[in-house]
Amino acid sequence: MCGMPSAESTQASVHEPDPVRPTQEDEVAAAGSELIGGPLGRRALLGASWWTPVRVIALVAIGMFALGLVQKAPCYNGAWFFGASSQYTHACYSDIPHLYQGRGFADGLVPYFDKLPGDMQYLEYPVLTGVFMEVASWLTPGSGTIQDQEQWYWMVNAGMLMVCASVIAVCVTRTHARRPWDGLLVALAPAAALTATINWDLLAVALTAAAMLMWSRGRSLAFGVLLGLATAAKLYPFLILGPLLVLCWRAGKWREYGTALGGAVIAWVVVNGPVMLFAFEGWSKFYTFSQERGVDFGSFWLIMAQNSDDPLSIDTVNTLATLLMLVCCAGVAVLALTAPRRPRFAQLAFLIVAAFILTNKVYSPQYVLWLVPLAALARPKWRDFLIWQACEVAYFLGIWMYLAYTTSGDAHKGLPTDGYHWAIGLHLMGTLYLCVVIVRDIFMPERDPVRRSGDDDPSGGVLDGAEDVFVLGPAARPARHAAAQLEGPQVEWGRRGATGGSL
Repeated sequence: MCGMPSAESTQASVHEPDPVRPTQEDEVAAAGSELIGGPLGRRALLGASWWTPVRVIALVAIGMFALGLVQKAPCYNGAWFFGASSQYTHACYSDIPHLYQGRGFADGLVPYFDKLPGDMQYLEYPVLTGVFMEVASWLTPGSGTIQDQEQWYWMVNAGMLMVCASVIAVCVTRTHARRPWDGLLVALAPAAALTATINWDLLAVALTAAAMLMWSRGRSLAFGVLLGLATAAKLYPFLILGPLLVLCWRAGKWREYGTALGGAVIAWVVVNGPVMLFAFEGWSKFYTFSQERGVDFGSFWLIMAQNSDDPLSIDTVNTLATLLMLVCCAGVAVLALTAPRRPRFAQLAFLIVAAFILTNKVYSPQYVLWLVPLAALARPKWRDFLIWQACEVAYFLGIWMYLAYTTSGDAHKGLPTDGYHWAIGLHLMGTLYLCVVIVRDIFMPERDPVRRSGDDDPSGGVLDGAEDVFVLGPAARPARHAAAQLEGPQVEWGRRGATGGSL
C-alpha cells in the first residue's frame, strides 16, 4: 500500500501535477544533462526564474535554426549560383533562391493568375504557401544583380521561417502541460535544423503545431481553423482529421469533432475560394502536378523503378500508393477502436502522417519537418527520437551526395545509385522503427512515457480522461479500464466523471 498511490492522491496529483523531469525518467536525457551540470536536484526551485521552459526552448530553437543557416553558407556565398554540383557536395541546396526567378517573383508576376515562362506554367504550391512566398518577395529589395536579389529573398524567407520554427517549439512545449521539456526534442532535432530552409514546409508545420495546442486546450473551433489554414499551406495536415474522427467516435465526442471539421473546411475555403474562383487553372496546378509527378527521390517506389527493366507507369504507382495509404488508414482506425486503452491523439497523428510519407511516391528531405513535432508528442523518449533523427540525417546527406554523383559527369563525385538506395532504406527503417515503438506503446500503455507519468492524453483535449462509448474486440470487455498492471503513477481513465491529466 505504501508504494501504490491511493485514488485520492492520484486525483490530487492530476489536478495539481508536478512537471515531469526528463533527467529523472530518461537515461539519455540524464546523461546529456552532464554537459550543463547534471540532472535537476530534488530541492531545485522550479518556476522561480525568468528562464522558464518555454523561453529556454524557444531560444534553443532559434540557436539551432541559426546553425542551420550557417550550414547553408557555402551555397549562399556562391554554390547556388556557380557550378552544377557544388551545392550538392556541400549539402546546402535550397529551393528558395532558385524559385525566386524560376516562379516569376523577380519579374513581379502574380502567383496563380499570371502564367510562368518555361515548363511550369503556374506556381505548383498550395495557396497559403504561395502567399508566404509572395510576401517574402515584397520584402526583397529589387535593386542589384539577380544573385543579390536571390540572396536577399532567401534571407527574408529564412527570417520568416525562423518565426515558424519558434512557434513550433513553443506550441509543442505548451501542449503537454506536465512535460514542457519534451519541446527540446523539437528544438534540438538535427534533421530539422538541416532542412528548415530547403523549402517552405515550416509554415504548415507551425500551423499544425498551433492546432494541436488548441485541441489540447479544448478549443475545437480554433483547432479546426488552424488546421484548415495548415492544409491551405500543405496537403498533409488534413490527414490528422482521420484519426481524430475515430478517437471522437470511440469517446462519443461528435459535437467537438463537428466543430473542428467545420472550422477546418471554412478556413480552407476562405483561403482557397477567391483563387479557385478567379484563377482555377493556376489554383489547380498543385493538385494536377502532384497527380502527374513521376516516381521521385526518397521513396521505395524509386528503388523499385531503378532496379526494374519495366518500371510501373505513373497511373499504376498512383493507384497502388493510394491503396497502400487506404490500408494504413484502415489499420489506424482498427488500432484506435480495439486498443486496450484509447490511443493518445498525438500517437495516431504521427502514425497517419508517417504512413503517408512511407507510401508516397516522393520524399523530399524537408518532409521530416512534418513528423518532428508529432514525434516529440507521440514518443517523448530521447533514445528512440535520436535513432530516428540519425537515419534522417543520413538520408539528408545521401540525397545530396547522390545528386552530386549524377551531376558531376565523368568525375562521379558522390554516392552512386546503390549507395543512395541504402540511404533511402535507412530513412524508411528509421521511420518504421518509430512507428513500431508507438504501436507497442498503444498496446502496452505501461511502456508509454506519457502514461507512465500518470497522464491519460494531455494533447487530447476533450478526449483526455473521457469515457469510451464505442469499442471493438477485447477492448470492449470491462477489464479494459483496469490500471493495476501499469507501473508508476496511475490516472483515472475511461470512467464517467474521471479527469485524466491536466491542462
